[in-house]
Amino acid sequence: MQPDLSLLIRQAQILHPDGELRVGDVLIRGGTIEQVATEMSLEADETVREIDAQGLTLLPGVIDPQVHFREPGLEYKEDLFTASCACAKGGVTSFLEMPNTWPLTTTQAALDDKLQRAAQKCVVNYGFFIGATAEMLPDILEAKPACGIKIFMGSMHGPLLMSEEEVLDKIFSQGSRLIAVHAENQARIQERRQQFAGITDPAIHSQIQDNQAALEATELALKLSKKYQRRLHILHLSTAEEAELLRRDKPAWVTAEVTPQHLLLNTSAYETIGTLAQMNPPLRSPHDNEVLWQALKDGVLDFIATDHAPHTLEEKAQTYPNTPSGMPGVETSLPLMLTQAMQGRCTVAQVANWMSTAVAKAYRIPNKGTIAPGYDADLVLVDLHTYHPVRREDLLTKCGWSPFEGWNLTGWPVVTIVGGQVVCEHGKVNTEVRGKALTFDG
Repeated sequence: MQPDLSLLIRQAQILHPDGELRVGDVLIRGGTIEQVATEMSLEADETVREIDAQGLTLLPGVIDPQVHFREPGLEYKEDLFTASCACAKGGVTSFLEMPNTWPLTTTQAALDDKLQRAAQKCVVNYGFFIGATAEMLPDILEAKPACGIKIFMGSMHGPLLMSEEEVLDKIFSQGSRLIAVHAENQARIQERRQQFAGITDPAIHSQIQDNQAALEATELALKLSKKYQRRLHILHLSTAEEAELLRRDKPAWVTAEVTPQHLLLNTSAYETIGTLAQMNPPLRSPHDNEVLWQALKDGVLDFIATDHAPHTLEEKAQTYPNTPSGMPGVETSLPLMLTQAMQGRCTVAQVANWMSTAVAKAYRIPNKGTIAPGYDADLVLVDLHTYHPVRREDLLTKCGWSPFEGWNLTGWPVVTIVGGQVVCEHGKVNTEVRGKALTFDG
């Protein structure tokens, strides 16, 4: 489907690159932002679709840098089409997806298969990680286009688990591609699983995979990154101890992210939603919430990812520890964070930076994350004045639930635009739109 020839967004509250919100118009041609002005007039005979955005706020489209969309191999939980529709509804215009599908994304052939599937199914833009294994397959370094190498240091079994320092050292020592780590110490987790064996209360999950397990793995990843000056990204950082470590010692080539759930939920959630609160790394204490918030605002943590990892309600209804870890998030992440902004915890400009601009910069995704001439027209118009609760029946994710069900949020997307095409309007997805494969400079 060709992008709209031209699209004119009129009188939106536009987030400018300087962080200021100012009312104006945005003209889009051929999928690119052509002009941003206080007000503009077009020739009367010009074909243009106009969107009246009075009272709405225009932000760069969200780039979610960590999702698990389950295709191929686990499509009963989610697939690229359902997940990308959920993205569109949530204002997510691009995503970076993880390699723990089946087969694993560890070869160029597996990566090509995902890219082909996404080209056919995804209504938003897409990129994929290549997974590291102890075999050190050459495609880890050479497969393209890949946003980085994903290493599971813990909370994993099978070929993608890489917990031994000697094996990790080999990965860090070769090539220059970004390495993204799930940092949990597998040996400590296994010891504590034995220690707490037989306990079926899901709240024990946060004690088994405790703060120390996360800290030890992050310390090791940081050590190897410094040894080789290797570009390192720490995924879903969850503890106060890790945040304080990075505050003391964070080289310029290291970045870290946090999820909305590690900012907004804590171990008290087990009492209300049970295993729906179970994820890896686990939810932490209210103290961890506060330290993570401060680290994010101070720039110790760089941006936000959802770690969208859906499982069916039937799977979640089993008894711990037979329940899978993970929760969906792409539909709720932007309104969750904008609601925090409206409550004064942060600013709208900070949310846009954490959820778009800083992600594009870290992963070197060209022409994304900013509302300015020459940038791709990946945009979201949000309503910061109207509140609606998260309702299970409104969700487009195939798993059909949210840990934030019942939360009353503002900042819900009204219009989502991908490459100049209106992909979602008032909650209805245009399933004919197709996103594009992301590119990564360097």
